[in-house]
Amino acid sequence: MNELTHLPIPLPGRFGSRSMGVKLIVVAGLALLMSIPAFLVGNLTDERSKRASDVSDEISNYAGGPQTFLGPTLSIPYVIPSSSASVAPEKGDYLVFPVQGSAEITTTTTERRRSLFKVPVFQASLHFNASFDLRGIPSSAPANMQLDWEHAVLLVGVKDARGALADGTISAQGKTDTLVPLEGVDGLSPDTSDSKHTELTLFGVSISQLAKPGSQFQIASDLRFSGAKRIAVLAFAKSTTMQVHGDWPNPGFDGGFLPVNRTITPGGFNATWSVPFMARGVRADARGAFLSGLENTALGINFVELADPYQSVNRSLKYALLFLGLVFLAYFIFEVTTGRRVHPAQYVLVGIAQVIFYLLLLSFAERTGFDYGFLVAGSATVLLLSANAAWIFNSRLQGLRALVSFSLLYSLIYLLLRLEDNALLVGAVASFLAIAAVMYFTRKIDWYSSLPAPGGAKTESTEPRDDA
Repeated sequence: MNELTHLPIPLPGRFGSRSMGVKLIVVAGLALLMSIPAFLVGNLTDERSKRASDVSDEISNYAGGPQTFLGPTLSIPYVIPSSSASVAPEKGDYLVFPVQGSAEITTTTTERRRSLFKVPVFQASLHFNASFDLRGIPSSAPANMQLDWEHAVLLVGVKDARGALADGTISAQGKTDTLVPLEGVDGLSPDTSDSKHTELTLFGVSISQLAKPGSQFQIASDLRFSGAKRIAVLAFAKSTTMQVHGDWPNPGFDGGFLPVNRTITPGGFNATWSVPFMARGVRADARGAFLSGLENTALGINFVELADPYQSVNRSLKYALLFLGLVFLAYFIFEVTTGRRVHPAQYVLVGIAQVIFYLLLLSFAERTGFDYGFLVAGSATVLLLSANAAWIFNSRLQGLRALVSFSLLYSLIYLLLRLEDNALLVGAVASFLAIAAVMYFTRKIDWYSSLPAPGGAKTESTEPRDDA
C-alpha cells in the first residue's frame, strides 16, 4: 500500500482543463468579450458625429443655411363669386409659370471652421431669364372666375432670406425694379402638415403694366445670396434649363433631376440641367396650393466633404470582432508553435490595445482626415502588438513574424473600408483564407494534449505506462 502512495497522481484526462483545445475556446471567448468595449467606441463616434452636425448646422445658419430658389413666377389675384349671398366668394392667387426659363449660377466656396469642425459656405450669383405667354390664360379655372390683372405681381422665392448679400432685382423692357417682401401667396405658403415642405420667403414687384390678357413678355432677375452645404433651384418654368459653375472640387448632385452634362476637376465644376415640361409634372398655370409637386423638381448641388471621418470610423468598427479574433488567433498560433504559454491576461492586454486603436483612429481622423488618422493609429498599434509578441515569446523572430502578419491584417482593414461595394466579398474571402491558414499551421497539433508548462517546458505525460 505504501508503494501506491508514491505513484504519480493522474491529472485530468485527455479532455483536461489545460488542453490546447480548451485554451482555443477560452481565446475565442476573450475575443468576444473584448469586442464589447470596441463596440462601445461606436457610441462615442456617434456622439462626436452629432456634435459635428450640431456645429455644422449652427455655422451654416449664420451663412443662410441650405438654400432653395424659385425663379420668376406670375401671381394674379382672383375672385370666384358665390351663387349664394350667404356664402363668401372664393379668393386666391392664380399662378402662371414661364413658358421658357433659364438659370445661370456662379458659386465661390470657402470653409468656415470652429475648433475641429468645418462647413463649406458659398456665395452665389444667380441670373434668371423667363419668357411668359399669357395667351389662353387661365387654362384651368371656372368660367365665372375673375382675374385681377391690375394687382398682378412677379415674384421669386428663397428659402432663407438672411443669406441675401444684395437687393434682388427684376428687369423688363429696360426697366429695373428692386424686389420687396410679399405676404404669403396662395399656393406658395408653407404646408405645415408636411414636414418635408420647403418654406419659401417671397419677394416681388408689380407687373400690371406688362401682365395683360394674351400678352407676351420677357423677364430677367438677379440675386446674390450666401448659404451653406446645398443650393437648389426649383424647375420654375414649363421647360427649364440651368447652368452652374463653381469652384468646389467635390460637388454632389441631388434633387428630382441630375445634370445632363457635368465636368468636375480639382479646380471646380460645371453642370447643366434640362427639364422639359413632360418631365416636370406640374401644370403651367393653376389656382390653389398645387405647388407641392414642384419640390420634387429641385435641381440641387451639395457642397460636401469627400470623406466623413465619423462614417469611416463607424464602418471600421463593424469589423472589430473579426479582426480581434484574427489577432487573437495569430497569438494562439505563435503560442502552440513555439511551445510557450500565453496567459489570458496577456490576451486581454492585446484586446485593449486594439480597442485603443479605434480611439486613436477617431481622435486623429477628426484632425487629419481618415486616411492619415488610420496610418498613424494603425502603425502605432501594429508596432505595439509586434513588440509585445517579441516580449511574450522572448524571440525577435516572432516579433518580425507578428509585424508582417499584423501589417497585412491592418492593411486589409483599410482595404475593406475603401472598397465599399466590394467590401463584403473581400472580407469574406480574407476570412476564409485566414481560417484556412490557421487550419494549415495547426494541422499537426494534438488538440487533446496538454499545453506546455510555463517557460516552454513540456509537462510529463500522466497516462498509465505498461512497464512489462
